[in-house]
Amino acid sequence: MSKTVTIERIVGRSHLASEMKSGSLDVLATPQMIAWMEEASCQVLDLEEGMTSVGTLMQVSHDKASPLGAKIRIVSTLTEQDGRKLKFHVEACQGDACIGKGEHERFIVQAEKFLKKTYGQ
Repeated sequence: MSKTVTIERIVGRSHLASEMKSGSLDVLATPQMIAWMEEASCQVLDLEEGMTSVGTLMQVSHDKASPLGAKIRIVSTLTEQDGRKLKFHVEACQGDACIGKGEHERFIVQAEKFLKKTYGQ
């Protein structure tokens, strides 16, 4: 059942903890690493027209700092699907070093119905 997607990103100034206000240092911000993990997980999916997925859980560790200009490889593997509930194993690596890893869950929804419910229509 496992399907894997790998994406690569370069740490830019807007991705730094000091810029995102998640810390004071010029290193890759944890929220940015998590956003890239979600991005990779979305790319794993091949959903029908009108369907999308929403993130419902993210349990990750950010184990190593990455500087401005670092190339980060993000890997997301779909490990389980139970109906509309999806589970992924996610990792972020800089070179041979794993800088973060964890588990992510998403839920498949009808986009239009979800937005109507969200906006009270």
